[in-house]
Amino acid sequence: MLLCLVRKAVLRFLAAPFAALFGIGVEARLLLYRLGVLKRSSFSIPTIAVGNLSVGGAGKTPHTEYLLRTLQEFFDVGTLSRGYGRKTSGFRYVQMGDSARDVGDEPLQLKRKFPKAAVCVGEDRVFGISSVLRHAPATKTVILDDAFQNLALQPTVNLLLTEYDRPYWRDQLMPVGRLREWRSGADRADAIIVTKCPEDLTQEERAEIIAEMSPRAGQRVFFSRYGYARPWLVLDPRYRTTLSTDWDVLLVSAIARADYLRSYVSGKVNKVHDLPFGDHHEFKKRDLGRMVKLFQDIENPKKIILTTEKDAMRLYAHDPYLREQNLPLFALPAAVEFLEEPFGKTFDDYIRHELLAFRA
Repeated sequence: MLLCLVRKAVLRFLAAPFAALFGIGVEARLLLYRLGVLKRSSFSIPTIAVGNLSVGGAGKTPHTEYLLRTLQEFFDVGTLSRGYGRKTSGFRYVQMGDSARDVGDEPLQLKRKFPKAAVCVGEDRVFGISSVLRHAPATKTVILDDAFQNLALQPTVNLLLTEYDRPYWRDQLMPVGRLREWRSGADRADAIIVTKCPEDLTQEERAEIIAEMSPRAGQRVFFSRYGYARPWLVLDPRYRTTLSTDWDVLLVSAIARADYLRSYVSGKVNKVHDLPFGDHHEFKKRDLGRMVKLFQDIENPKKIILTTEKDAMRLYAHDPYLREQNLPLFALPAAVEFLEEPFGKTFDDYIRHELLAFRA
């Protein structure tokens, strides 16, 4: 244990100069925008940027999904992301028949959940918003997934996400830590959402978090968690099941942080058998062969394979093999839930107020 701590300390020391150089480069770019050398664009409709200061795992897409579900009751809403992991480039209007290789796993997941929504991908967010409006002129708001660092755009509402157990104010710049920019970048946020909170987070604990966070004047702070629905069968989404305490589960995950998911599943079943991959992993035939072998080795006859909805989008590429094996492969839907706000406006009220107050 001591040797491990010493090794980590040495690596952090060696990486510190690179982190400083990285931070200087980021700050120089920010300065160009502050001085007006580089221009920021805004649009005639309100836009909502969702992002974080750290790399991966804060829940950007689930919160984008929450906004889409909440706002589509009132008007047409579009979403725009880079389409991370796709093998195409440029702007694309996501179609139901697209694959994760075409548009990325998360945009495809959103499109299949919200088939009527204008779900789009494109590296250039400014050009992308114009393209969204050209393809779907009825769109009244565009939600931008992972756009906090995209300074070419001036969003109407800038939402910063940070994980409950790995907050940005305790982190450091890459490569020493996970920060994409200095902690002071949080000042650009209109609201900060602490994600993946425990359900029983008390008001006293929230107050302590806010005090440690030290938000600037006028910044709102909200707290959210994940709620999970009944898993659906990947080969036939019409069929759902309920996790049982006498089942064993082979958990196949290729997401940035699977500990929150693993903790939930462990509390619902007899035993969890892990098969982890890197975030956005493109599943190969050998990966599926390994999955089948591990599943067959589980002695408990009451067993299923469980994955995330995002991972299911990439597993669809192997549909013929999955059908041939007739595997009980289920996807676990995750949905954002905001913790109750006994004081002041709720998150939904806050977003609606900001959009109604928008003036082009």
